[in-house]
Amino acid sequence: MWFRFHLSSAMLLAIALGLSSPDRAHAFDLAIDAKLPPSQAVAVPAPPEQIDAAVNRLDELASAIMKKSGMPGLSVAVVRGGKAVYAKGFGVRKLGEDAKVDADTVFQLASLSKPVGASVVAAQVGKGVVKWDDPIVKYLRWFALSDKAVSRMVTIGDLYAHRSGLPDHAGDDLEFLDYPREEVLKRMRYLPLAPFRASYAYTNFGLTAAAEAVAVASQLDWATLSDRVLYLPLGMSRTSSRFEDFSNRDNHAVNHAMVDGKYQPRYQREPDEQSPAGGVSSSANDMAKWMAMVLANGTHDGKPLIDKAALREALRPQVISTPPSNPAERTGFYGYGMNVGVAPSGRVVLSHSGAFLLGAATCLTMIPSLDVGIVVLSNGAPTGAAETLCAEFSDLAQFGAITRDWYAGYGPRFAEMMKPVGSLLRKTPPAKPKAQAAAELYKGTYVNKYFGDAVVVRKDGKLLLLLGNEAGKVFPLRHWDGDTFVIDLQGEVAAQGSVSTVTFNRQRGKAKSLQVEFFADDLAKGVFRRE
Repeated sequence: MWFRFHLSSAMLLAIALGLSSPDRAHAFDLAIDAKLPPSQAVAVPAPPEQIDAAVNRLDELASAIMKKSGMPGLSVAVVRGGKAVYAKGFGVRKLGEDAKVDADTVFQLASLSKPVGASVVAAQVGKGVVKWDDPIVKYLRWFALSDKAVSRMVTIGDLYAHRSGLPDHAGDDLEFLDYPREEVLKRMRYLPLAPFRASYAYTNFGLTAAAEAVAVASQLDWATLSDRVLYLPLGMSRTSSRFEDFSNRDNHAVNHAMVDGKYQPRYQREPDEQSPAGGVSSSANDMAKWMAMVLANGTHDGKPLIDKAALREALRPQVISTPPSNPAERTGFYGYGMNVGVAPSGRVVLSHSGAFLLGAATCLTMIPSLDVGIVVLSNGAPTGAAETLCAEFSDLAQFGAITRDWYAGYGPRFAEMMKPVGSLLRKTPPAKPKAQAAAELYKGTYVNKYFGDAVVVRKDGKLLLLLGNEAGKVFPLRHWDGDTFVIDLQGEVAAQGSVSTVTFNRQRGKAKSLQVEFFADDLAKGVFRRE
């Protein structure tokens, strides 16, 4: 008689190694807890005193990374066993002023807003208000993508897992052009899509669309919903999804951008349009309460706050975010608003980072098998400092030693993000440029269905390019050569010092179209055509 059966990969490995019998297993000095199922077992012990030692080194590690990076200020919290065992601030809220950072100082979380917001959605899933697999159009009837079938099928979960097919960071350029949230979401229908549910691309506004659907289903705006189902019940009194609340806090950190290699308090990021993805502000003490709840499977003070099954969906792999480049490499996954990975110890790690080029960098790491988590909040543009502190603590907790120079690894990657862009960057204008045409041949309105109108006007003898919502973004056009001009860029999507060419295509004298180099990777290659 033939029997059909299935062996897990762990069982197959045990058989292959000849470890199927208890006697053989005892021949090896392995630190595997036989009381745990194979899927949760790890081979690297992490005794309680080792985690204590990791916590005790945080003062030293935080001070060291501040010195290396020049970070103005940061705040750190660690939770373990359901409570905060460490919470402390370092540095100042604003360079040039004396106010110190402490564990109650409020920072902008940037993309740590995603896992926080995912727990808001999980709360509503647990109450039956929505389901992770509800189609977006069930609540936002006007929402559409460029493929009609995908428009009908794309769900709250799809957008929280970044698997809708939308391009990487879709919509961020429209926010830069001052379009309001709903207008950004409506213009997503013009973007080409990668394969649905078979590709991963990180999109702030895709996720924001999902959160907006949950808010509509809940008959509340997103910020109020977050207050009611998460912040107030957890006692997160210094946390908000509104920029106005952050700016009005008596103890809040000021953004510091990187200008000429030094941190300067020059700009302020106002992320309300993508609040679910990047608009939460909080303190280390408040984030410790949230991490403790997550590690306790949705319970707070011994009582259920979020249904554990609904929360578990957010914390398990939903899509491959980092495919392995070779068979030996571990695969990276994304859940709903959370990175899900496996550390060299074999332990599952939940993590996320956040960054504003205009001046914020954040990181969190949670290790459920150790019931421990760390969050690092800082008020400077990202250099890898926050991630380094998370990684060093994680190493010490799991291995008892820091395994590598994390800052040396993270630093160059973040440096790439901080580089200004533009094909004419730092180039010298032609000594004898071709003359530009008469201003009347450039003036007028040019159209791109995704970006909207580009309006060229002449004011005080100079040509200006007006872009975005109500043509409110004004860029002086500096002549470069012939029909090519240059504009200066500055904002969350372009590092300090970035430039872009604006090239006019003239036929029979009059310009028929213009191309903005900075938008060339987006719809119609950044070309605007005259009406």
